[in-house]
Formats: sequence, structure tokens, C-alpha cells
Amino acid sequence: MAGKKKEASLQASVTNQEQWEEMLATKGLTVVDVYQQWCGPCRAVVSLLRKIKNELGDDLLHFATAETDSIDALEKYRGKCEPTFLFYGSGELVAVLRGANAPLLQRMIVEELAKEKLVLEQGGERRAVKDDGLVDDEKKEVEEVPQQNEENLIVPASKSYTVAIIKPDAVAHGKANEIIMKIQDAGFEILAHEERTLAEAEGREFYQHKATEACFEDLIQFMSSGPSHVLILSQAEGSANVVPAWREFIGPADIEEARREKPESLRAQYGTQTLFNAVHGSEDSDQASRELAFFFPNFRTASVTEQDGEEEHVERTLALIRPDVARENREEILAQIHKSGFTVALQREVMLSEEQVRQFYFQHTEEDYFPALLRSMTSGPVLALALARAGAVHHWKNILGPSDINKAKEESPDCLRAKFAVDNEPINQLHGSASHEEAEREINYFFPKQQTLAVIKPDAMEEHRENILEEIRGSGFCVTQLKEMVLSRQMAEEFYKEHREKPFFSQLVEFMCRGPCMMLVLTKENAVEEWRAMMGPTDPDQAKATSSSSLRARFASDILHNSVHGSSNEQHAEEKIRFIFSDISSDTEPKTDSKTERTISATEQDSSTDKENTEMSRSLTEETSDNHHQHQEGDHLTPYSPQTE
Repeated sequence: MAGKKKEASLQASVTNQEQWEEMLATKGLTVVDVYQQWCGPCRAVVSLLRKIKNELGDDLLHFATAETDSIDALEKYRGKCEPTFLFYGSGELVAVLRGANAPLLQRMIVEELAKEKLVLEQGGERRAVKDDGLVDDEKKEVEEVPQQNEENLIVPASKSYTVAIIKPDAVAHGKANEIIMKIQDAGFEILAHEERTLAEAEGREFYQHKATEACFEDLIQFMSSGPSHVLILSQAEGSANVVPAWREFIGPADIEEARREKPESLRAQYGTQTLFNAVHGSEDSDQASRELAFFFPNFRTASVTEQDGEEEHVERTLALIRPDVARENREEILAQIHKSGFTVALQREVMLSEEQVRQFYFQHTEEDYFPALLRSMTSGPVLALALARAGAVHHWKNILGPSDINKAKEESPDCLRAKFAVDNEPINQLHGSASHEEAEREINYFFPKQQTLAVIKPDAMEEHRENILEEIRGSGFCVTQLKEMVLSRQMAEEFYKEHREKPFFSQLVEFMCRGPCMMLVLTKENAVEEWRAMMGPTDPDQAKATSSSSLRARFASDILHNSVHGSSNEQHAEEKIRFIFSDISSDTEPKTDSKTERTISATEQDSSTDKENTEMSRSLTEETSDNHHQHQEGDHLTPYSPQTE
């Protein structure tokens, strides 16, 4: 009985219109749990409310429950069972929270109470809101925005687009409609609009690039706490790049910075702190495309072909620039590619062996021209490109022209194959996929999804860790696994056992035991090669001279303290990942030190292991520094034969 009295005194019970009007006359902040008679109020939050009341001890804070069935003002809440909390500041609705999200409820109570006290004590402006569940206003223009329930959403290919999210905090505060109208007033066009609540698993997938950040779990909990509004935005004129325009409009992610630098931005107006910053925007066009595919898988752009007016999907095709032309004319060809409306989605140089050329062109090995093709494809690095645009396969084939050089010169002298033909060479110098299906197979051949092991070493952990992690995410890597650990001396010796006889071995081991390392599994197309390129040469001096933007050029102090490590090849990466992130250890592994998370016994299989050189600048090499990201033999490629050449 005592417990029931406490509970009744904690939350005033409002069961009719007269009591409702009396409650609205209460001075201070009143948090009302709106419920229907058949399901009752939200008992799950009672202990939380009591805790908040006891901790704050503020006479201006009140709690109430309100039965919708008998209160005319709450008529539109009838027939709904979702927990709903209305925040009233001295009788005016100032915020709304749907869903029993305890952390968010507590945070909103504290914030709204502080705002109300500021109004009462200093005469500040109270920002009242409207909630669709309480008013009979005409339907907002926002309802005219197309919902994503059509089988396909088709948008002209000329439009630039980005993904915008009105986050749960802004929705809970009843600000979604207000924000949407401001978006439209600012000249943005809403191509699609969907209200949805992210499941926790969806949140983890969407924000996987932030998995290493300290706030990751709070972010996932927050983003799955209630409904968000997801929009595809463009600009009415269609020609401008909407991504930077939208990011300028929403302002910096840090709320204090937004209020200081961009007071008119959405985040400055509606955000409360960095995590609860009201709105989201894609960082660049590539991220916009990924987010678009995540939320709106049926979204596609449309263009009209000259022949039949049929719509074409945005797609990818493979382009190969063969060695003779890649050496002399690559920049000119790349400029022509960009001018033709293509985006270079993936790019790499690869040195192919004869066996790999025979595998790739299996169906052409008996042709008269194959010896010339083999000679051409192995004479130097091939530049492989994944090109993206609407109708990519068709358009790239048109730009290339006929595969026969003589025919190309006669029938289409302005095509790329005619323009970049090599004298006395019967083989054309550029390749294009023949079909959509072939394009994807060929792209997967040259750009397979890979995993690599990355290590942030002790010298970089304290000062440069966040910068390195930010650059990893910004470069499109997905951090699929992460582990922070301190190596014992025994573990470090095992880790670098191939250097055991080298004079610097003890120094290296002591350095690696000095503090925590961060072990990461990075996933991306061409992950091994791209991570090695990001790191730069092992020797920081060489990195500064040849790769000034690399991590080691900027963050490493010397060849021992060189900030980061990466696997030298795909096999090496697989072995180390399997060992470091496996829960199963073999009997031959050293015992785990009590101060460490687990033992490492994977061997560094570096390209420098076979070199007999006692100088640290050569023997300590973790990657082959003289061509660490230039031209690697594509030993990961698997047999595949395109249908046509």
C-alpha cells in the first residue's frame, strides 16, 4: 500500500478534461505519460521518474499520467498503444517523446527543466511546439512528399542527391515538420520521404564506419530509440552538387561549434549536444550513394537513350588501359572519362603475369592476335578502373569505338581506340565490358573484396589514434573487427620472430611492449593494397619524399616508431586475422600473459624477410617500400574469361 501511495504522489492522475485544464495551469515543467484505459500508463519508467525527482529535488518539476479516453484534448491519441510523453512548460507543449527510452527520457527531462527555469527566472523565450496527435491543423505540405512505397523511385540522372535524416531527438521534440518546411524553404527538393525506426542491427550496419569511436554504442542506442525521418534531397535547379549545400545548411556536427560558427544552421537551432544534433547528412557523394542503397534500395536515376528512349540504371563497367597507353596518356584518358560523365569508383594498377593474362582471356588464347595481346598486357602495369554512371556499359563501349583498330579509324576516328592506337600494334589499347553481367564479374576480378590487418602501434596510440581512425573511415574502409591489446615480451618476440637474429630485435620488442596497440580488420575492395598505400613506405623519410600525404609521412618519427602496420599480402592478412581474432588457440602457441587480452603468434611474412641486410632501414621493413603501392603482381586474381575483347 505504501508503494502505491508513493507512486500516486509521484504522478498526478488526470482522468477528465477539467483535471487536464488544471494541470496545464501548473507552473514549471510537467511530464505527462499519455495512455489509453485498456493498456494503462507506462509502469516501466516509474522508478526512473522517482529517481530523477529525488536527485533533482526541484519543485518546478511535475509528473502526471493522462487517460486519453476521457480527455477531449487527447482525442487523437486514442487507438494508439505506443508510450508517449508530453512535456508542458507552464501549460505550453514544448516537447514530445514517443517510446519508453529511459536514457533519452531522463536527458530530455533535465534539458527541458533547465529551459523552463531559464524562461521563468530570466524571461527567456519559451519555444512551444505542435504535435500532430493534438491538433486538427490542415495536413502539412510535407504529406505531399512522395513516400517510398512505390515499386521504384525514378529520378532524372541530371539531379544530384543526398540522404538526410531527421534524428529521433528532433522527432521526439516534435520538430520534424518544422525542419522539413525549413528544408523546402531553403530550396531543397525532397525526392523521397520515409518515417522509420531503425532496428539496432540496422543502426550497427549503417554506422559501421564509426564502430571504433567511443560513442558508438550510445549512438546506436540513440538512433534506434525512436522514429527518424529519412529523406532524399536534391536541389530544384538540378545542376548544383547538393551534398556540400546540405552540409552547409545543417552546420557542424559539434553543437557548440554550430552555434558559434553557423547560428542559423539546423544543428545550431535544433541540436542539444554532439550526439543529439538533430540531423544527419552524407559526407560526400560516395557516402550518399551507399546510404541511398541502404534506405531506398529501389531508388534509381533515369536517362533517355538516343535510340529508343528507354530508361537506364546507374551501373558500373570495367575499363582497362593497357600498358603502352597507360604510361603516356593515362591523364588525358582519365580527363576524357570524367568529361563524359563517369565517376571513377575504383582504380588500381596491377602487373599481370602471363598466366594471369591467359586465365583472364581464356577464350581468346587460340586467336591469331593473342600473342600480341599477351605481350601487351604483360609489358607493364595495367590501369584498371571501375566506372559508374547511368548506362555505363553502353556509354563506355560507344566512347571506346570498335575493337578492331582499322575499323575504329575508318568508322569512328574520334573514338578512344582510334585516338590512342599505337603504331605497328594490332591490339587496341583500351578494354570495356561487353554486358552488365560481364562488367560485374570483371570488376570483382580486379577489385575483389578483401580483408587486411591494420595495427596502430604504441607510438601513435595516444596522440594520433583518432586521426588515423578517422582517415581509415574516410577512405571507405569498413572496420569489421577491432581489439585493443598490450603485447607481453613473449608475444612481441613471437610476433616478430623472423627478425630474431637481427641486431635491432630487442629494441623492436621493447617498443612494441611499451603500451597498447590497436588491432583492426579492415574490409574493402583491394583492402591490402589500399591500406599499404595509405600507410606509405616503412621509412618515414622515404614516405615524406615520395608519399607526403601518407600516414607514416605525417605521424611517424623514425623507422622504429612508424605509427602503423599492415599485412604485406592477402595470405598474410588471412593468417594473422584468423589467429588474432580467433577464440581458439593451439597447443603450440605461447601462454597468454595476464596483462594481455590474448597471445599473438602469427608470423610476419614480409617481403623483406629474405633480404640479408643488417641495417634497420632495410631489415625492419614490414612492406616492400620501393613499390609499396605502385605495381603489385595480381596474385590474388582468379581465373576468369570475359566473353569478348
